[in-house]
Amino acid sequence: MTHFSYTKGATEEPLLEKTIGQALRDAAQAWGGELALVSRHQRIRWTWAELDIEVDRVATGLLDRGVAKGDRVGIWAPNCAEWTVLQFATARIGAILVTINPAYRTSEVEYALNKVGCTFLVTAASFKTSDYIAMLRELGHAKLPMLRGMVALGDAVHDGFEPWDALRAEPDHGRLTAVDATLSQNDPINIQFTSGTTGFPKGATLTHRNILNNGYFTARTIKLGVSDRICIPVPLYHCFGMVLGNLAALASGAAMVYPGEAYDPKTALEAVQAEGCTALYGVPTMFITILAQPDLDDYDVSTLRTGIMAGSPCPVTTMRQVMDRLNMTEVTIGYGMTETSPLTTQTATDDPIEERVGTVGRVHPHAEAKIVGLDGEVLPIGEQGEYCSRGYAVMLGYWDDPAKTAEAIDADGWMHSGDLATMDENGYIRITGRIKDMIIRGGENIYPREIEEFLLTHPGVQDAQVFGVADEKFGEEVCAWVIARAGEDLGPDDVLAHCKGRIAHYKVPSHIRIVEAFAMTVTGKAQKFEMRKMMEAELQSSRR
Repeated sequence: MTHFSYTKGATEEPLLEKTIGQALRDAAQAWGGELALVSRHQRIRWTWAELDIEVDRVATGLLDRGVAKGDRVGIWAPNCAEWTVLQFATARIGAILVTINPAYRTSEVEYALNKVGCTFLVTAASFKTSDYIAMLRELGHAKLPMLRGMVALGDAVHDGFEPWDALRAEPDHGRLTAVDATLSQNDPINIQFTSGTTGFPKGATLTHRNILNNGYFTARTIKLGVSDRICIPVPLYHCFGMVLGNLAALASGAAMVYPGEAYDPKTALEAVQAEGCTALYGVPTMFITILAQPDLDDYDVSTLRTGIMAGSPCPVTTMRQVMDRLNMTEVTIGYGMTETSPLTTQTATDDPIEERVGTVGRVHPHAEAKIVGLDGEVLPIGEQGEYCSRGYAVMLGYWDDPAKTAEAIDADGWMHSGDLATMDENGYIRITGRIKDMIIRGGENIYPREIEEFLLTHPGVQDAQVFGVADEKFGEEVCAWVIARAGEDLGPDDVLAHCKGRIAHYKVPSHIRIVEAFAMTVTGKAQKFEMRKMMEAELQSSRR
């Protein structure tokens, strides 16, 4: 039994010491004839052997275009088979894949490509309301001086862009073998931009060793094997899709199943039913919308067993429903950040129910975790402080930003998360909020997570987000945005009545809005700073 909030993961099972390209070769040899990838909206089904050949073609095509080890290659596209081929093809030749958020607008894509010096870009022609081709033409060479070549996905021909098919060359095994010999598992292989909720996004730089092992230990935690099918409705540009989805499949022989270009509750359920998926991934918001489908019981979800819920705190009620209504009795909650590849903690499939719904589990193998106070000292068990982690999963640093890297990773190699957490005597960790999300009302510290959990106990509430808004008297006041369950006639007064006398008066929201949706990032995280801005503007104008 420990008295301080420090814990270390198991180390009996060694880390994988190989590159992602080598791991794909191993997968093709071990499970060549087994299903590797299904992209339902593209009607693509590939075995591991077929995927390996496809990757060799594109890797050769990249070499033909002068792309070399360490060069940055961007991918700006929603979920599709080509995304994954490029992920593995860049890894095979040691190029660094730069994953670009499909929601980025012109100024954001310009910033991202230039920040890391992208020389080559693969892009979708368009997605939702974004015309990527037009946006890139608008930027032109003047604003993207380092970009030497661009490839467009799809069948249409676009001036200034090569078609994807042109990139698929006859595999040159001699050159590929020669390049492979120059690569190390410690080479940087991926740059992911952290959702710049404050300031410019930073490029977390990750190695083969970082992300391949994170995929491997995640797969071990949810007991994935060759007979498993992972439904991946989460975006590939984010660690959740490309590491916990694609690389967990690579490390276990499970198949990757993409229901569609972007998340939709119906296509996710259809994919589970049609492909007999055994695992389903999502952020809590996704699971909430799946559970809210009026015809949910018409879908056969009996093959589901496990999955991962991560990305933001999961309401206890949602977790229980996922286990009951989606048959995901072995669902796990994962916690981490892009900077840690991403997971550093995860619940086990056989953890006691209280720990599985109320915590983010215990620390992963080969990782350490601690909870520290303001002075950086490790806190006693049960005390709330900042969650920090250390180990193989911590990124190399933020690309070309030593100052920001030093702010995040201390001299002893600990990554500071900015998240508030507690640890119990068995090493289970609870995330209690973000340091920056904390509301200080008249000197009282208020944690939005606690109020959100409480609001979700109201039968008419489907989802809730709580944040602070500026207030002349108290400094900050509590504001709640609430989405009502379908068919419920829910008003602000009902929410208020639910709170009165049941939570401390200073935690009761002063401002309550019933809304259709929250301001969201593409990964399904609520953007509280955006909601706060909108709310403060509304309050400002009503005072006039």
